[in-house]
Amino acid sequence: MNHRLDSCPLVAFVGATNPSRAKDFYGGALGLTLVEEQLPFALVFNANGTMLRVSIVNDLVPAKHTVLGWKVADILAKVRELGEAGVRFEHYGMANQDQYGIWKSPSGAQVAWFQDPDGNILSLTQFK
Repeated sequence: MNHRLDSCPLVAFVGATNPSRAKDFYGGALGLTLVEEQLPFALVFNANGTMLRVSIVNDLVPAKHTVLGWKVADILAKVRELGEAGVRFEHYGMANQDQYGIWKSPSGAQVAWFQDPDGNILSLTQFK
């Protein structure tokens, strides 16, 4: 019997306090497909084959680090596209972070961070 999880699909979770705002953000601004509304417990989205459960919670203290991220082929195009949908990218004042909020890491990967309506930190990464 295989006890490892490498053959099991991953389910991603993120918390939200307002289902309507979360639905608008994840489904509207980010363009994820809403699969099911399991209110008052969760909204279920398809994130390119990965189940994303947006858990509805009463209180949320967002982590101070990235909780969800997407690998993209052209980060500048995605930043512009999401920006047109109302997503605002964070500027942390780091060296090698451009006017769009895209940071070039020492490895050559490029990363841009943004927040959902509850302050969860999300990211886009274009690997070298």
